[in-house]
Amino acid sequence: MYTRDWGADEELLLLEGLEVYGLGSWSDVADHVGGFRNKEEVREHYIKTYIESSKFPLPENAAPQDLSLVEEIPRETFQACKKRRIEKRKEDAKSAPPATPKQKPTASVPACHEVQGYMPGRLEFEAEFCNEAEEAVQHMQFDPGDGINPRTGELEPEMELKMLVMDIYNARLTARADRKKVLFTHDLLSYRANNNKDKKRTKEERDLNNKAKPFARMMNQHDFENVTANLEYEHNLRQAIAQLQDWRQMRIGDLKTGEKYEQEKQIRSQRPAPTSAFDRIGGVRVSKPTPPVETPSATTALTAPELPERFKPSITPHTTPSIAQAPTSSTSNPHDGTSTPTKGPLTNGNANVSATSSSQLKHKYSVPSLNGTTPLKLSNESTSDLHLLTKEEADLCSALRLMPKPYLVIKEGLIREAMKSGGGLKRKLAKEVCKIDPSKSTRIFDFFVHSGWIQKV
Repeated sequence: MYTRDWGADEELLLLEGLEVYGLGSWSDVADHVGGFRNKEEVREHYIKTYIESSKFPLPENAAPQDLSLVEEIPRETFQACKKRRIEKRKEDAKSAPPATPKQKPTASVPACHEVQGYMPGRLEFEAEFCNEAEEAVQHMQFDPGDGINPRTGELEPEMELKMLVMDIYNARLTARADRKKVLFTHDLLSYRANNNKDKKRTKEERDLNNKAKPFARMMNQHDFENVTANLEYEHNLRQAIAQLQDWRQMRIGDLKTGEKYEQEKQIRSQRPAPTSAFDRIGGVRVSKPTPPVETPSATTALTAPELPERFKPSITPHTTPSIAQAPTSSTSNPHDGTSTPTKGPLTNGNANVSATSSSQLKHKYSVPSLNGTTPLKLSNESTSDLHLLTKEEADLCSALRLMPKPYLVIKEGLIREAMKSGGGLKRKLAKEVCKIDPSKSTRIFDFFVHSGWIQKV
């Protein structure tokens, strides 16, 4: 026994409760001890018996040979006193008014507080400034007598390095403490209150306040609030001066006329822009938005009315070009009745010849169907970008079960590669560019060769 009113069993429960719940959780420790002990009684007993003892951390009567209290208070007397104390506190608890249900305090974890990541019980954040600062010193050890060379009496280089690392660590801790001081001094942790204040400010005042926040580290909260208030007052004065200058230009000489002018100005700004013909004559003409500038792609370049010279087929004197390859067309001269060959532009890799001759000699490309698959049904209602394809391309996509947009990407990639090599392309390279099933890429390559967009190498 260490005191007259605490038994050995209660002392063991007290130490066990402190080990489980931690020093400071006196309510939980008192519940663990039991015997109708309250938190003030448990806290006072621990401080007087253990903390204020001359043999700290042991109590005064901790020696095994010290049996003075055991001999002074017999066991039966101690148990009788304990029983009377428990019965008295039971009666007091019955006669006492009903208390509010006991609630444990909110755990000091980041998810239980107004500011996410802040733990007010520890005055720390989940992610501190220089959060990895402790990693440099976590495995560092300092033993007695280390660091001094016994021969020379000077500090060893290893100890100098350790002290330098400790100086860096202390500097980071100081910077961390300075930033916390700014948070606590300016009450920045009251997020809701500060947010309500910001909602009452105008957008210009909020921007001005945010620009002045870096100066908060150099002054206290009162001085910073005075500075921001003066800045807002200066901003409002500048706006009032600009308004008065505008009134002077409009020949407004009194405040009443100025208020009327501002009201009419606001009404005019809220009035919708005129759209009818009569409104455009009497009001402001609505300007059309500037169309965006589109960068031509490789596909657009090949489908343009005029192709580059290297994609136009050349005519040698020994060969007679077919209708699909002919770059020229004859135009009759009405004066002398002769026909003059004129170079015509190419579209989609084919010469622009008459529709009758082209339809007579150019046969339609039939897409071989894939084994075990049914063609895909494409329509303008269910398929986007279908209007960008020709009928032959739509049939190709239907047979190969390709949507228009992926097909256009494959088409642009193949034609871009063909332009790099002068219009020709190998079948193997086409398969690498398509990055799809080889059977599908082969059919697309054959279709492009048949259409004249690329040349088979």
